[in-house]
Amino acid sequence: MTGSPTVWIVVGLACVAANLPFLFERVLFVWRHPSGRKGFGWRFLELLLFYLVIGGFAFLLEKNAYGVIYSKNWQFYAATFCMFLVFAFPGFVYCHLWRHNRRRAVETPRE
Repeated sequence: MTGSPTVWIVVGLACVAANLPFLFERVLFVWRHPSGRKGFGWRFLELLLFYLVIGGFAFLLEKNAYGVIYSKNWQFYAATFCMFLVFAFPGFVYCHLWRHNRRRAVETPRE
């Protein structure tokens, strides 16, 4: 596999994985939170877990494509985690801003 398609596969999977914690109310897709809605802490923990899973997959693809995993400093991980947070923005907006305001609009009738 050449480098360019591999990068786009990882970026696409990262975009999907970054939004998953904000689309589902079950913790790790298994447990339902007692309050019915999981908090931001659970969502951030899932986001961190998905970042590690996608990073592991990227290391696996790098090993298969180039035969070696190149060394990376902390700046690489900081930049990719920030990029992962940017990828999660649509899910955050849907979960905390858009869906919440729609529910409030349905509950309070307009005069």
